[in-house]
Amino acid sequence: MLLLSLSLPKINLKYKKLMENWLEHSVQVEVDAPIDLVWSLWSDLEQMTRWMKWIDSVQVLKEDPELSRWKLASGAFQFSWVSRTLKLVPQQIIQCESVDGLPNRAAVRFYDRQDSSIVKLTIAYAIPGILGKIMDNLFLGRIVESTIAADLERFREYTNKIQGRS
Repeated sequence: MLLLSLSLPKINLKYKKLMENWLEHSVQVEVDAPIDLVWSLWSDLEQMTRWMKWIDSVQVLKEDPELSRWKLASGAFQFSWVSRTLKLVPQQIIQCESVDGLPNRAAVRFYDRQDSSIVKLTIAYAIPGILGKIMDNLFLGRIVESTIAADLERFREYTNKIQGRS
């Protein structure tokens, strides 16, 4: 098996902005679970590997709990990054952005519906110039969105399992 790993060097910010487009995708799911359970599962970042297919590992750094080391693996591709939690409002939002490695940012928003909860996941990632935009329009966006939708469905199933439902 061929394994590709990407480690992106630090680039001058002005040059970096010319070389990349940020692509953003959002998906949401309604979960038959109270907001406190949904929040407790998502806010434990290291547990995300249980329902997120491409996330191979998440490690919150003991020396700085606002930082976490992420590894994404899909087939022959492997990417890693360090992310900083920018905003953490219990039962409302977790927002983070990479500070090293693969350029990306994400937000998970939570909506309390009394008997259920809505989880909305938005991810954005930087890709090089016009080629990336073409790839996104042709296939990349659909792949990312369908994967995120499947991740959220796995989260719904995981939540049901924890509550003793199938």
